[in-house]
Amino acid sequence: MTNPLLNITDLVDFAAVRPEHVVPGMTSLIEEAKKTLNQVTDPQTPATWQDVIEPLEEKTLALSRAWGVVSHLMSVVDTPELREAHNQALPLVTQFWIELSQSTLSEKYKAIKTSEAFSQLSATRQRIINEELIDFKLAGAFLPSKEKAELKAVKEALAQMSQKFSENLLDATNAYGLLVDDKKHLEGIPADDIESFKETAQAENREGYKITLQVPHYLAVLQYAQNRQLRETLYQAYVTRASELDFDGKFNNNDVMTQILELRQKEAQLLGYKNYGEVSLATKMAQTPQEVVEFLMDLAQRSLHQAEEDINEVKAFAKEKLGIDDPQSWDLPFASEKLREERYAFSDQELKQYFTLPAVFKGLFGLVNKLFDIRIEEDQASLWHPDVKFFRIVNPQGEKIAQFYMDLYARPSKRGGAWMDNDRTRHRRDGKLQTPIAYLVCNFAKPVGDKPALLTHDDVLTLFHEFGHGLHHMLTRVEDSAASGINGVEWDAVECPSQFMENFAWDWTVLQNLTAHVETGRPLPRDLYDKMIAAKNFQSAMAMVRQLEFGLFDMLLHTEFDPKKDKILDLLQRVRDHVAVTKQPAYNRFPNSFSHIFAGGYAAGYYSYKWAEVMSADAFSLFEETGVLNPETGKKWLDEVLSVGSSRPALDSFIAFRGRAPQIDALLRHSGIKDLK
Repeated sequence: MTNPLLNITDLVDFAAVRPEHVVPGMTSLIEEAKKTLNQVTDPQTPATWQDVIEPLEEKTLALSRAWGVVSHLMSVVDTPELREAHNQALPLVTQFWIELSQSTLSEKYKAIKTSEAFSQLSATRQRIINEELIDFKLAGAFLPSKEKAELKAVKEALAQMSQKFSENLLDATNAYGLLVDDKKHLEGIPADDIESFKETAQAENREGYKITLQVPHYLAVLQYAQNRQLRETLYQAYVTRASELDFDGKFNNNDVMTQILELRQKEAQLLGYKNYGEVSLATKMAQTPQEVVEFLMDLAQRSLHQAEEDINEVKAFAKEKLGIDDPQSWDLPFASEKLREERYAFSDQELKQYFTLPAVFKGLFGLVNKLFDIRIEEDQASLWHPDVKFFRIVNPQGEKIAQFYMDLYARPSKRGGAWMDNDRTRHRRDGKLQTPIAYLVCNFAKPVGDKPALLTHDDVLTLFHEFGHGLHHMLTRVEDSAASGINGVEWDAVECPSQFMENFAWDWTVLQNLTAHVETGRPLPRDLYDKMIAAKNFQSAMAMVRQLEFGLFDMLLHTEFDPKKDKILDLLQRVRDHVAVTKQPAYNRFPNSFSHIFAGGYAAGYYSYKWAEVMSADAFSLFEETGVLNPETGKKWLDEVLSVGSSRPALDSFIAFRGRAPQIDALLRHSGIKDLK
């Protein structure tokens, strides 16, 4: 049997990958990597870049890519067979990486660092060595053998628990479906969303309208449904996912979360840190958990007064205009949308008619062409689903720079949210250049009937965000994989290029080329744009404190929380008492679906979104000063930030672009928050 996970030379043959390939493929690649690891750690092997790092890198990159393919497929086309194969291979892969990180390879890196040849290495390679030595420390490489073995067991258990958290959440989300037999119960919901409910029911050979907990369905109900009971029903189902209150606890994440937190605390202790927050920050821009908490509380103090005005306003509107005397969490999105429609005389639904996916693609690709002098062309590749598209990026000479897959629509086998991940990284070996390939994944509503997909403006922002990550990965010029693209970039800086791109989706010059009405093909009218801009910061302070709530909860959970005696919900309530302006019902189980921190790499790092947003807003302010579509400023952003990967600290790259350290003023201004400090 030919295994498509082995010897991937260019593009992955996704159509050929089967569950039965996973375990044999991983086993074979791990064996090859182990052989090479033994060779390079042999005392007789000279401690040089060429003798140690290059041979091992060749094998580990092959393993990483193949496992990346399996993990990616788990995220976008999860099946029982694939899940079983993935979970069989997961301990093998986890074990290998832990063994590598705890091996005598660290001693070889130390020897390279102290050798005379170190000074002859490029600045990028010197930085890679230094950063890897920190990673070796965090992996327990320098611990006594007993503690090293304990840490290995902890990390293996953590990998399994994080996977379990994801599975529970996906299964809980997919297990729910509300069948509505009478269309009158759906009053207020846009026609294309109702049609989507109908198509979902028809796909199961059922009459009526099936509403799921996929985000496009959920938001359509919460934002537009006049039926208050329907809104409450969907809200309760959504916020109790993967908890003891959901399907009799069949997919309950309570114990999983506790185990994850206990394991992370154990990891911190073994490594000599007070808590996991300190472990997380060892490789980030922020220095201490206290610095992070102070940063978030400072933003909260600057935003809370306006957030309270926002919530009081929508509650008064709900009472006076909608007859809802005591608006609850399931009423606020509905009331907010009605208030916005009344105040700014437009709705998200009206705006949505202009954001057809082909027009958005055309505008986005035209924008990056102007700023970065690149062209994006549709390309051919083996795909994992018919909805997926594949593109290449070329330079002015027509040479391929990078390629990427786009998988944009929600479906039951796909985990929620939006993300960018890398298939492979820019890398040069033996004179041959490997170009980067990225996955760009979202969960938008599928096209209905024969119309193109329609995006909300929030969807457009999401697409620009993930594309910003993609550009960071794909436009790198660094040719050492460990520092190429987003590899090695401090986690609290990695969101900067993504959030930076969102700013363009608000600019009139950009939007003219980004829109085409689904019926007439006309671009967004100026008067509708003016209304949209007037509404841009509608309830922005409420949104700000909501994100600060998540960030504070995450950091305190990993610094002050004792999973053996404290309750997660009690901590969340304590945080809400300080920064939240909306009261959630007692049954709300938000932590049980907080994938970012329990399964997504953001543990004690969720603050990164706001930290990076300060940088991105300040960076964009230079475009505002020089011209939003100024190719010279675009080139500077490309040269000083996007192209350099982690070849230097992120702060150095920011200062090289902006000429100074980041300032918070631009973020507050962009958010429409009047700073009273």
